[in-house]
Amino acid sequence: MDERQVDAILQNPKFKEMVAKKSKLSWTLTAIMLFVYVGFMLLVGYNKEFLLSKVSEGGVTTWGIPLGLSIIVLSFLLCGVYSYIANNSLDQLTEEAMKEVEEIAHEKGLH
Repeated sequence: MDERQVDAILQNPKFKEMVAKKSKLSWTLTAIMLFVYVGFMLLVGYNKEFLLSKVSEGGVTTWGIPLGLSIIVLSFLLCGVYSYIANNSLDQLTEEAMKEVEEIAHEKGLH
């Protein structure tokens, strides 16, 4: 792939749309994870009594365990959400942009 093709791809409206959507998605999922993680850390720092309290009377599991595990599960779920959206939406935009660039290059005899 030469510089003209790279420039054509970077200037393609569908490629720009894909980059914008990908960026928005990435920042949204990052913000969700950051909010949850910082919230958990604030809970650890300022409300240890709650995290040390038992889930059920007479039980041994404290609230810290399921909350900590749920953060780990959430990170996997957010990765799955990103992968699903990227595979079903963003990849399609990339393919469309590549086809358009290849068609233009073919028409101009650059390919």
